[in-house]
Amino acid sequence: MKIYVDAKAPFDGNGTKERPFKLINEAAKIAEPGDEVLVFPGTYRENVNPIHSGEKDARITYRSVEPLGAVITGAEKITDWQPYQGNVWVARVNNAIFGSYNPYTTYVVGDWYFGPVDKHTGAVYMNNIHFYETNTLDECLKGEVYARSWDQANSVYKWYTEQDDDRNETIIYANFQGKDPNKEDVDINVRQECFWPQKTGVNYITLAGFNVNKAATTWAPPAAFQDGMVGPHWAKGWIIEDCDISLSRCAGISLGKYKDPNNDHYFTYKHIKTPTQMEREAVCRGQYDGWLKENIGHHIIRRCNIHDCEQDGIVGRQGGVFSLIEDNHVHHINNMQELAGAEIAGIKMHAAIDVIYRRNHFDHCTMGLWCDWEAQGTRITQNLFDHNYAPDGTAHRLDGAMESQDIWVEVGHGPTLIDNNLLLSKDSLKIPTDGLAVVNNLILGSFTFVGTGTDYPGKGHKYQRFTPYHIPHRTEVAGFAMILHGDDRFYNNIFVQKWTPSENPEDNEEVGTFVFDDYPTYDEWYAPFKKLEGKPAKENDMADLQPYQLGHLPVWAGGNVYLNGAKAWKKEVNNLINDQDDVKVDLVDKDGKPALETNVYDIIGNYKNNIIDSNILGEAFQPEQRFETPEGDDIQISEDYFGNHRGISTIPGPFASPEDVGKALWNEDF
Repeated sequence: MKIYVDAKAPFDGNGTKERPFKLINEAAKIAEPGDEVLVFPGTYRENVNPIHSGEKDARITYRSVEPLGAVITGAEKITDWQPYQGNVWVARVNNAIFGSYNPYTTYVVGDWYFGPVDKHTGAVYMNNIHFYETNTLDECLKGEVYARSWDQANSVYKWYTEQDDDRNETIIYANFQGKDPNKEDVDINVRQECFWPQKTGVNYITLAGFNVNKAATTWAPPAAFQDGMVGPHWAKGWIIEDCDISLSRCAGISLGKYKDPNNDHYFTYKHIKTPTQMEREAVCRGQYDGWLKENIGHHIIRRCNIHDCEQDGIVGRQGGVFSLIEDNHVHHINNMQELAGAEIAGIKMHAAIDVIYRRNHFDHCTMGLWCDWEAQGTRITQNLFDHNYAPDGTAHRLDGAMESQDIWVEVGHGPTLIDNNLLLSKDSLKIPTDGLAVVNNLILGSFTFVGTGTDYPGKGHKYQRFTPYHIPHRTEVAGFAMILHGDDRFYNNIFVQKWTPSENPEDNEEVGTFVFDDYPTYDEWYAPFKKLEGKPAKENDMADLQPYQLGHLPVWAGGNVYLNGAKAWKKEVNNLINDQDDVKVDLVDKDGKPALETNVYDIIGNYKNNIIDSNILGEAFQPEQRFETPEGDDIQISEDYFGNHRGISTIPGPFASPEDVGKALWNEDF
């Protein structure tokens, strides 16, 4: 059945084409498996609450008739601003409109939030410019540049709020910098979500072609309830495609965790257990709440434009397992630099078990992609990462904010495969983790947090972050282990030292695999264990072997190219090093699309290496799981960034042929 919705209909109808509903929610009440909800262009100021599940072979589809013509927004217009002083105007909003959730009394706060607790989940927008919240009315009146912002030109637009308890009103002051707000498009976010089932387990929903924006979402850490403007809310089989997702106070799309009343911002409100311990509990407790391959995940997010959200473009913990995230443009995330904490990135996902990220473009994010905990069976392939660092002239980041890099893989045991990507930012990989394979990438930035960042210092003690690993291709926990570091493979990459290291860097700024110089080869690592092969165990064997069992795991490397001073792992024997020729690698605009200008392949010449496959990569140490597809099939890295075939051998880097240099790397025309 087709159900029709048209906000511009002369009166509310019954969902037929002749008499459409005016609200999407009315359609959501009656949509059953196999139904399609067709939404005509217009603005829909509501939080759509899908009631019924679709089925695997009979999805419920919500479709914008005109691509991006139907707008679902969490905001309401304000048209009665009154002049206050200078460039500042004032508006009063009766609190009844907020119901039980007032974004202007609710602060961004929670576990793993490290910034000052002085920013509300509410926000003010003019012509889709997100205003900056001030702590005092005087700051709002001044309207000065915020030096930490990555968009300083717009940082002069300010707002301030207070409550009038006697009149039960929210008072909002806003600095419009000389503009008349009653003649502009000005709104404030009111609703917490935009398209979000209020109950869990609403499966097999498709959301296609909508513009979704401006919701008062809350801080979304891994052991707490994670809301977004859009999301399945602990369900299975959603498809979110061809949508524009923007201007969330926190997260745009959530593939995240349900609300567990016994573990929801536990550290923030109870303090007596560490946030890390509560993450472990979240993993284990999740099994009792349906976290199984049969019930959760298997989502697809594709061809979406996700931008200008202040925590994450996509966030997730456990709920995103077995998902495919492809062909999305994720950009300008956390550019306001008002929020700070350990949960901010273009995409931030915990437990990305068997998740594939491919053909996405991450740019101008404080961090591109962050795979935290349990990146097991995760593949990051054919993505473009660029400009994921602060623009020149930006003040030092807010206290509590994380460093910037393209990819961060944190405290996991693998296998995690990173192949055929262009990593063009100043820091390419932050890798306090085990079990990586980095293959056929172009890498311009440094490796950071190698061998560190996994323990918590205490008063005379170090506390290990024991992290779970899982039954291969399942969610069930197989064990817990500390991060030993290593168990990493580097094949057929091109490393270029594009930026000159600073004099006093916060972390490593030199490019290359040399950061693993003190790590063993496989033969060196296995030597003490090999001595006991075929011999019965003796009393002291466990004690004698423990230093080796708790030492760094081995590293493998071969076929890599090091240019412009990039440094190789000292134990790598098959590589090409050229520190004589001046190498240029620049991302340029070519007919409105990003493209490379480089002489890298002139310098590489005829240097080639073998095609890398699952047999070469082997298995990750702790989970004893091969580098393979989610279905358990072998992987052969025989296609390049564009999907072109490499042949029987390959040049290093993400392209099968030097002739592909200069082609458009990303196309916004979906």
